[in-house]
Amino acid sequence: MAVPDYILRMRKHVGHDLLWLPSVSAVVRNDAGELLLGQRADDGRWSVISGFVEPGEQPAAALVREVQEETGLDVAPVRLSSAVSHPHTYPNGDRCEYLNLGFLCRLVAGTARVNDDESLAVRWFPLDRLPELDAHALLVIAYALRENPAAGYLPPGTTWEDVPS
Repeated sequence: MAVPDYILRMRKHVGHDLLWLPSVSAVVRNDAGELLLGQRADDGRWSVISGFVEPGEQPAAALVREVQEETGLDVAPVRLSSAVSHPHTYPNGDRCEYLNLGFLCRLVAGTARVNDDESLAVRWFPLDRLPELDAHALLVIAYALRENPAAGYLPPGTTWEDVPS
């Protein structure tokens, strides 16, 4: 699914102005320990699989839906691994601030493939050979793969300029 209808309706009123939106990100590893990433169709960058939480939808359900829609894979959330907000400006000028919930996920079934028009490619990467990723994706991955099972967050007063990329 591309941009949900309710966001398109809001954009008619606010244009490219900032929207505050809930989102989810999936950190999924296969049996070989490789990490699932998708190459975004809007800007060509690699990232963790992410998407919107729609009105009335629980975040874990949105996560399972987004991974299935974008990759054809069935996953199960293992734990909430991060809660951070992050800004994003799309190539068309639309500005968003996402409240993103990151989840560590277990692969249940399927073969990774491009399953919609949001991705140019979907691929498994060894952890020591990841493509260039933005600061948000790196943080979500780091929180999901760390030993501490508590969800990670940026300390009060931290801005994205303080986060190493």
